[in-house]
Amino acid sequence: MRGRTPDRLCAEAVELAREAAREAAFPGRIGDHLGAVADGDRVVTHYFECLEPGYRGWRWAATVARASRARVVTVDETVLLPGPDALLAPEWVPWSERLRPGDLGPGDLLPTEADDPRLEPGYTGGGDPSPHAAVVESAWEEAGAEGPAEAEDADVVTSEPGELPGAPARGSIAAVAEEIGMGRPRVLSRQGLHDAADRWEEEFGPRTPMAQAAPASCMSCGFLVPMAGSLRQAFGVCANEFSPADGRVVSLAFGCGGHSEAAVMPRTPRPPAPVIDETRVDELPLDTGADASDGGEADASDDGADGPES
Repeated sequence: MRGRTPDRLCAEAVELAREAAREAAFPGRIGDHLGAVADGDRVVTHYFECLEPGYRGWRWAATVARASRARVVTVDETVLLPGPDALLAPEWVPWSERLRPGDLGPGDLLPTEADDPRLEPGYTGGGDPSPHAAVVESAWEEAGAEGPAEAEDADVVTSEPGELPGAPARGSIAAVAEEIGMGRPRVLSRQGLHDAADRWEEEFGPRTPMAQAAPASCMSCGFLVPMAGSLRQAFGVCANEFSPADGRVVSLAFGCGGHSEAAVMPRTPRPPAPVIDETRVDELPLDTGADASDGGEADASDDGADGPES
């Protein structure tokens, strides 16, 4: 398919297009004329090189046109457009797709979609909200009460029970679920459980280098804390402070060198109790009387030699 032939008068209006581009750009930021493209009958766009720092490959586009049977060319618009080799920003990605594990910081709020496939209703029946949901709390505020207890008192004293907007009945599904510990509006779905299991097994699973070199698996380790629910069949929590998985969810097939039964250190032997031999008598040398008298005379002579002369 042959391209449209540019109108001669519009194609020759290069200086008119350049002047229009200069008015839109900073002084000295318009480069050479790169060409002209016909956009329609008597409509031509002139492209000029952009010398603006940070806009490598961009082009100033000035569109000119003329009326039928007229010889005066006028400017339609001027705009800065990226060229084939332009430096562009990455394609915009929604925040829900940009978010990565670890991005959530203190004070950040991460909303979940109403139809999040990882979650499912914690209880069903009548569409009653949880007693502590935002909808019900707003109903208490409208009724002038701070909670269900004050709302019940207000019913008895000032108004009829039906006048409380949105107040859950005492025997409703939401109230019963709250009493038996099922007050969470949503819980993990089967897909949410599978996604969590895949993540945990990838980081602390049997195929990791640590598990391949381990002497035994976590299933027989005394530092493993069992989990509740269906996940306890495949996962637990490590409680060994010297293990790289301390405080983390690990697969039962995972293992490390900190296994409780891998290398049990022998106990330090205690020294035996002292033994007293009462069947033998030790002979001790005793001084005789002669030795004692000789010793006394020697002491007396020594005292006389040292004493003062009379």
